[in-house]
Amino acid sequence: MMNMTTAGASTASADDVSDGYTRIGDVARQFGLTLRALRFYEDKGLLSPKREGSTRLYSRKDITRLRLILLGRKAGFSLREVKQIMDLYDPASGNVRQYRTLIEKSERQLARLEKQRAAIDEAIGELREAMAGWRAALPSRPQKMAASA
Repeated sequence: MMNMTTAGASTASADDVSDGYTRIGDVARQFGLTLRALRFYEDKGLLSPKREGSTRLYSRKDITRLRLILLGRKAGFSLREVKQIMDLYDPASGNVRQYRTLIEKSERQLARLEKQRAAIDEAIGELREAMAGWRAALPSRPQKMAASA
């Protein structure tokens, strides 16, 4: 998986299962997601929680993968791209192929985001300019409204 720091490591809740697994509801609350979203990620092959009856239990690996999914989505990657990158995980090879793919995709995404930011900055400037013109067009003193008969 992509390199992660332990900086957003979660704290265990009272509902954590004793053998290191976390229930779906606790994972959903921890990440601000719906149960439906977690099941969707599972359906797409991004997560593989353990099942005990109808209960889904998430391992540390699943939670790390979920962090990576959310990071990828925040950066604008499609779920297909996130899965492709995660599927390249191969610690035996030093993850060289995964890192190269990640860098290539990240460079393209960064260029797209910078282009979007430039367009947004331009739109903000034009809107501010228009608003200044509209404010200047307002009369400086409130006009008394004519009394209607």
